[in-house]
Amino acid sequence: MENSSTTQRWWQRGIIYQVYIKSFQDSNADGVGDLRGLIQRLDYFQWLGVTALWLSPFYPSPHYDFGYDVSDYTAIDPEAGTFADFEALVAEAHQRQLKIILDLVPNHTSDEHPWFKESRSSRENPKHDWYIWKEPRANQYPPNNWLSEFGGAAWEWEPAVGKYYYHAFGKRQPDLNWRNPEVQQEMLRIMRFWLDRGADGFRIDAFWHLIKDEHWRDNPRNAAFTPDMPEDEQLQTAYSAHQPEIYDIVRKMRDLIDAYEERLMLVEVNLPTPETVFYHGIQGEGAHLSMNSRLLVLPWKSSEIARAIDEYEGLLPPQAWPNWVMANHDQRRIASRVGAPQARVAAMLVLTLRGTPTLYYGDEIGMTQTEIPVAERKDPQPLVKERQYFMRDSVRTNMLWNASIYGGFSEVTPWIRASTFESDVETQQQDPDSILWLYKQLITLRQREPALHSGVYIPVFSNEQALLYARRWQGRDHFLVALNLSDEPVYVHTGAYAFKGHVELATSTSLEGQWKDNSLTLDKHAGVIIRLE
Repeated sequence: MENSSTTQRWWQRGIIYQVYIKSFQDSNADGVGDLRGLIQRLDYFQWLGVTALWLSPFYPSPHYDFGYDVSDYTAIDPEAGTFADFEALVAEAHQRQLKIILDLVPNHTSDEHPWFKESRSSRENPKHDWYIWKEPRANQYPPNNWLSEFGGAAWEWEPAVGKYYYHAFGKRQPDLNWRNPEVQQEMLRIMRFWLDRGADGFRIDAFWHLIKDEHWRDNPRNAAFTPDMPEDEQLQTAYSAHQPEIYDIVRKMRDLIDAYEERLMLVEVNLPTPETVFYHGIQGEGAHLSMNSRLLVLPWKSSEIARAIDEYEGLLPPQAWPNWVMANHDQRRIASRVGAPQARVAAMLVLTLRGTPTLYYGDEIGMTQTEIPVAERKDPQPLVKERQYFMRDSVRTNMLWNASIYGGFSEVTPWIRASTFESDVETQQQDPDSILWLYKQLITLRQREPALHSGVYIPVFSNEQALLYARRWQGRDHFLVALNLSDEPVYVHTGAYAFKGHVELATSTSLEGQWKDNSLTLDKHAGVIIRLE
């Protein structure tokens, strides 16, 4: 569906950039990134051309899970700054036409949150039912077979009340009981608290987990499970997540957000495409954006990606707006996952598809993962699983601004092992062939051309190496995007799709300006955007 560029909301035309605050910029020499440090780097976002910043949680927390274990939703962790810092950030960002999106974590709290301390104190406490407590089965067995995403049983015994509490993630992250109206009202109040202070919207963490099966039935076995897969994937989450009643929560949050002018509701939904698009609602009355994570998990093969794009475009309700996520704080960095040459192709893909792109800090300079010694690892997930799965620490290391020690992030040792990537923003800003300049040029072209930020996606060709698609605006194809996702050259003739034009932008500047007419040869790891005649 084509959207008029004059009637679009800011997030439909915009580009979201995820900032991992702890690792972005330290302003007070304590080795931890903070809000003041982020203010110091706002001009960089203007230079790059992104339009919205998604901030990782900065609420008070014991940091068992990097701030996704909140102990106070309406305060700011002293490590991150103060309310004066937040107000200054919002004001400075808005002055630069940048939006501020907060990461809201409503599924669970820290076990140090005052609510949970009350809840676990006795069965009679008024907040006991704010969390999920269940009686044991025979012989003190847990209430059902549900597994934690961090490994092991999702139930923890609490002797003080003689019950189990449920935790979809770590045992220090007890799940809130979203079937309790008091919990719903309190979380809506918290959302109003931040919207009233200038937040432009929320990315809502683990949204599909909020409502559980009211009968607490066992999850079925996953027939596709193999021993090399994470432990929690032994079971399908048929009853522990994504229940029909979740849509009532979607509507309540959307109604609240719509009471404010131009605010965004973006929900995290790590589910297959049919379930992901459900959160938009039939007529787009659900979440504004439902995070589409397919590019995070698919094999890096053109045929698979082409099928995933077609499925997503076909299933989206008419009024829904697409969203593409290539990387985040829980997944491998692009350059480590697909290699440095293909990271350029990935940038061209995510910035030319229909829908709102979501970028992860550092990917624009091609940052790779940093190996973290076992003794220094902070991530609770693999420590619980006791297997050598991917460590999220490795994608949360400090941003590299220049060639100085610690990359200009801090004057002292960073909170986590320093990035080992051998490049930085300042160096790449001086190199027109750098991946940073490619990102900047892609963003500039996208923001300038209605066909790229608002036009229709038209599939043209795909095989095991190449992926080609056009972007149509006002009845005419304006651009043809051709990507080689392999390490071998590929020749493509588009058959019935006739085209001619010149290469406007390419993964290598040497390809720009070339004339193409109905066929093209793509070098390995090459991508081109052809402006059609």
